[in-house]
Amino acid sequence: MAIPPPPALEHENPFAMLIADLRRQRSPEVPFPPGNLDFSIGRTLQFSENPLPILLDAYERHGPVFSLRVFHGIVVFMLGPAANHYMTVSHASNFIWRESHFRDLTALIGDGLLTTDGEFHRRSRLIMLPAFHRERIASTIGVMREEVERALEDFEVGGKIDLYFWTRRLALRIAMRALFGLDPDGERARQIDAAGLFEQALSFYSTPYPARLLRGPRTPWSRLVSAARRLNRMIYAEIKERRASGRRGEDIMSLLLDATDEQGAALSDSQIRDEVMTLLFAGHDTTTSTVTFLFYELARSPQALAALVAEQEQVLGGAAPRVQDLGGERLPELEMALEETLRKYPPAWIGPRRSVQSFEFQGVPVPAEAYVNYSSWASHHLPEVFPEPDRFLPRRFAPEAKAKLPKGAYIPFGGGSRTCIGMRFGQLEIRAIASAILSRFQLELADGFELSIRQMPTLSPRDGMPMIVRERARRSAAEPQLAR
Repeated sequence: MAIPPPPALEHENPFAMLIADLRRQRSPEVPFPPGNLDFSIGRTLQFSENPLPILLDAYERHGPVFSLRVFHGIVVFMLGPAANHYMTVSHASNFIWRESHFRDLTALIGDGLLTTDGEFHRRSRLIMLPAFHRERIASTIGVMREEVERALEDFEVGGKIDLYFWTRRLALRIAMRALFGLDPDGERARQIDAAGLFEQALSFYSTPYPARLLRGPRTPWSRLVSAARRLNRMIYAEIKERRASGRRGEDIMSLLLDATDEQGAALSDSQIRDEVMTLLFAGHDTTTSTVTFLFYELARSPQALAALVAEQEQVLGGAAPRVQDLGGERLPELEMALEETLRKYPPAWIGPRRSVQSFEFQGVPVPAEAYVNYSSWASHHLPEVFPEPDRFLPRRFAPEAKAKLPKGAYIPFGGGSRTCIGMRFGQLEIRAIASAILSRFQLELADGFELSIRQMPTLSPRDGMPMIVRERARRSAAEPQLAR
C-alpha cells in the first residue's frame, strides 16, 4: 500500500493561473490590507532585483500586514515576530504552500516535503524523521571531513577562488554521499554535472516575471525541465538498482526504500525520487549560501574573524574537529557568527503561502485564497527587533541576548511543522566546512568586489564570491587566550 498522492495543482497552465488570480482579486470576501495596489512595472522589476528595501519601506508605512501588487497579482506580506509565529505555528493550518508563488518548483523537485501540505506532508515527514535523528546525523561527519579535505586541495595560497561555486560543488558531493549513498565519482554521477544542473534549473527564478510564464524551447521553463529530466535519470537508476540488488546502507535512500508509516503505507519510486530531489536541493543550496555569506562578512569584520581564529586554536589546536566539537557548545564564537549570518542572509528568505479562509491579524482583515507571505529576510532586518540590522554583530546571539528575543523573531529555518527537517545536518556541515577553512586559511575579498544578492529562490550572491586565499597567520604564544 502506497501513500495516496497529494492533490493536483489547481492549474498547470501559467496563463490559466494568472486569469484565476485576477478573478479572485476582483471580488475578495474582505478587502485586501492597505499597501501599493496599483499596477507598476517599476515596482515589479525592483522587487525581482532587490525586494528587501520595498518590504521594509512598506512595513514602515503600513505596519506588519500590507499588500503589494507584483506584476499582475496582489500579495499580502506579514512581517515581524508575531506575524511569523502566527503563520508558521499558531495558525499554520490556515495556510497552504502547494498553491503559492513557488508552485513551479514542483517541476523540479516534485511532491516532496517542501511542496506539499496536510496529511501527505505529515505522513511523509514521519517516514523521514528517523533518518535525521541526532545519531544518524553525527555518523556523517566522516564523509564531511573526507569531502572537505578533498575540496581544500583547490585552495592555493595567493590564488583566487570563487567560494560560492566551490562550496556549491562540495555541498552537493556531501549531500549525495551522506544523504543518499550516491558516489559522486561513480559512472552515473560522472555523466551529469549535478551542481550545474541545479544552477540551470533554479535560474528560472532569477528571470523577469513575464518570462516565467513562457513555455516552449529555449525558455527559462524549458531549461528547468531539461535539468530535472537529467537529474531524474540518475536518481531513478539508483532506485532501480537498489530495489533489484537489495543493497542498503545508512543513507536516507535506503531508509526510504523500506520505510512505512503508522498505517503500513510505503513510498512509491516517484515519491522517493521527489524526496531525494528535494533534499539534494535543500541539502546543498542552503549550506552553499551560508558558508559563502559567512566568509564574506568575516572578510569585512576583522574583530569577528580574530575571535573565531582564537577559538579554533584554543579549542581545536589545529586538530580536525570531532562531531562533539561541532555541536555549537564547544565553539560558541563560530556558533554566534553562523547565527548572525543566517539572520542577515536567511537562505529561505521568504515563506510563500495561500490562505485557506479569510482571517484577521492585529485588526487587519485578509481575504481567503490570497497569496500571503512571511519573509525571514525582512523580519530579521527590523531595527526594533535587531538594532543596527545592517551590521554584522555576532554578539547579538550570545546566550543572554538570544534568550530575550521575542517568539518568532528568528526563523532562518522556518517554523512549526515545516521547520527544515535537515536543519541539524546542514548546521553540522556548515560548521565542519567553516572550521576546516578557518584552521588553515584567511580569505580576502577580491579587489573591487561589490555584493549583489539574487533570490533563486534561495538567497545567493549574484556574481559568485571571488576571494583571495591567504595563509592564516598563527597566533603567537604571547597573545592573550580567548576569554571563557
